[in-house]
Amino acid sequence: MRIFVTRKIPGDSLEKLKVDDNEVIISELDRPLSPEELLEKSKEADAILTLLTDRVDADLMDAIGPQLKIISNYAVGFDNIDVKAASDRGIIVTNTPSDEVNEAVAEHTWALISALVRRVVESDEFVRKEGYFSKEGGYRGWEPGSFLGINLIGKTLGIIGLGRIGSMVARRAKGYNMNVIYNKHTRDLECEEKLGIKYSELDALLTESDIITLHVPLTEETRHMINRETLSKMKDKSYLVNTARGAVVEEFSLVESLKSGHLAGAALDVFDNEPNISEELIAMPNVILTPHIASATQEARNKMGEQAVSSIIDTLSGIKPQNLVDERVWETRRK
Repeated sequence: MRIFVTRKIPGDSLEKLKVDDNEVIISELDRPLSPEELLEKSKEADAILTLLTDRVDADLMDAIGPQLKIISNYAVGFDNIDVKAASDRGIIVTNTPSDEVNEAVAEHTWALISALVRRVVESDEFVRKEGYFSKEGGYRGWEPGSFLGINLIGKTLGIIGLGRIGSMVARRAKGYNMNVIYNKHTRDLECEEKLGIKYSELDALLTESDIITLHVPLTEETRHMINRETLSKMKDKSYLVNTARGAVVEEFSLVESLKSGHLAGAALDVFDNEPNISEELIAMPNVILTPHIASATQEARNKMGEQAVSSIIDTLSGIKPQNLVDERVWETRRK
């Protein structure tokens, strides 16, 4: 079997593919492939292991050939793949959700929240650039009004999207004695009782929350759901955190809201036109930007690798893999 991996991944999981005379080709380019490169290198593959940076549409699937059986996506999200086109062709699509990934993203969300409301990044840069030995004269010692932030205790955290990651974020919020409200399509009564959180309509959540954190998948419904209108409803001097998908937030409108002073700050791990980021966002001291690393822990990456590789091995062996994006395709899969 011919297996193409679009980019080397952490850990040694890929070694498990090199059995039973499999031809395993791993891209030697340590960067996302261009559409032309992806097409050239994936032709005639029986399986491809992709990343979120790889766009896999119907044309690419057809160009790879009728022998393509599985697209194993090394990510929880799969908006980079035309899943319907794959299902129509009997091609299996899998992803890599796990508690290791979910916990990593929840932890990073809280790292961003804490750093944002206590102005950690601003303070660090001030000490380094304007420190004691600076000729311009910056940090000279403790000052009562320097870099004032806010306490989290008693504040209201609004969670948009209470899936596995959102519920883990909510669980941690109780340690800060925060009021937690959430919004999702279907109320989660079990989580409400277990975690002591409350369901809220979206408009109410926007107006009542001191901090809003996003944990929704990217769909046509959620694309730019945080826009000029919804941002205007947010509480004055509140904060926005996004570790979900960049296109959930309309960045131009976010910049406007931050420039006007309506929002006190924002923390983003993902971006609307990733990897391109608004220069205005980059220049804002009250904005924290991290390079899509919410799930970047050794534990999470190792688990993702194991899952992505296992899906390929199982599928090529005629065993139904875990984490099928479309369960129905198993019965109509290519063999």
